[in-house]
Amino acid sequence: MAANEQKIKTVIEGIHYATGEQILVSIEEGKINHIQAVAKQRERGLPYIAPGLVDLQINGYRGNDFNTLPISPELVEQTTRSLWKEGVTSYCPTIITNHDEAIEKAVEVIAKASDQQVQQCITGIHLEGPFISPEDGPRGAHGKEYIKAPDWDLFQTWQKAARGMIKIITLSPEWPGSFDFISKCVENDVVVAIGHTAATPGQIQKAVAAGAKVSTHLGNGAHVMLPRHPNYIWEQLAQDDLWTCLIADGFHLPESFLKVAMKTKGFQSMLVSDAVYLSGLEPGEYETHIGGKVVLTSEGKLYLQENPNLLAGSVKLLKDGISHLLKTGLCTLREAWEMAAIRPSTFMKLPTQKGLFEGAPADLVVFNLEDKHVNILQTYKAGALVYPQCNRP
Repeated sequence: MAANEQKIKTVIEGIHYATGEQILVSIEEGKINHIQAVAKQRERGLPYIAPGLVDLQINGYRGNDFNTLPISPELVEQTTRSLWKEGVTSYCPTIITNHDEAIEKAVEVIAKASDQQVQQCITGIHLEGPFISPEDGPRGAHGKEYIKAPDWDLFQTWQKAARGMIKIITLSPEWPGSFDFISKCVENDVVVAIGHTAATPGQIQKAVAAGAKVSTHLGNGAHVMLPRHPNYIWEQLAQDDLWTCLIADGFHLPESFLKVAMKTKGFQSMLVSDAVYLSGLEPGEYETHIGGKVVLTSEGKLYLQENPNLLAGSVKLLKDGISHLLKTGLCTLREAWEMAAIRPSTFMKLPTQKGLFEGAPADLVVFNLEDKHVNILQTYKAGALVYPQCNRP
């Protein structure tokens, strides 16, 4: 939608996701201009209105992979538009461990995506690796041959190629020089996440003291067996200044872990999808560049064909994570939605942290609930209706 079209006043009627009130939301010039409670309640069912979803970790979607070269600005733009139908209005394209030149090329291409609406949706690039643990278990599916110690000069090369768009980096503080690297990231406004780590509790403590701010998909990317205590999962939960990201797809984490993490971290607990490029595709067998042959079930579980007990990534998105939390009774709709919208916005200091209030950016989702499953009906980005939109895929 052109800029002059966004000045047209739009009014949405629905139920406030947090209060349950029937409301009218007026949108003008890309912002929420007015929210009015409906005096006369309608008997017919109305959809919910909520802030747009913010995903800090997406590797790809609907067959488009940010980590398989060559990629193009058009692929980035197409992926972003496809995510609108899932209610995602802001996200971090995620680049994982690879050889140096591949990382440089990938971040460079993402930074070149020129569509204005698409650029508004990209919060920044999340670089997940290669400065992670080389140990089996913590490194997950990341290629061991590319894993290395933190290198500030190398990171600066990537950041230059990305035009400064790398906003999050996941690393393991087990490496020598990690704490100095973390301090430099903080000085340059790059968020440091702890993940894919075999660090000692002491190293976790020093990383947080140096400025690390969040745990990447806590509880995953870890050894199969750990000491009862101390260990790097307990230590991350115990760090008051450390936020945490959780994959609530029903496969990556048991309900008990989600419950403990959510209670321990409170407002500092967030949802991420960590979706791989097979997300949004039909169930079946697929050949991947990382895990070899994998199987995607109709329930949304992605596992290695040779071992159904080993997950090959996540294919569910934030709306599915919200649905899982609702179905398991772990929290209310308000809390689940805010874990996927308000909290990541607050963490990244985005204007959308204001939420569903007057003066906030009109990044909104209209949805209904069917057996506690979130069904996206409309998505607005900066006041523009971006889904459904007949001329977009």
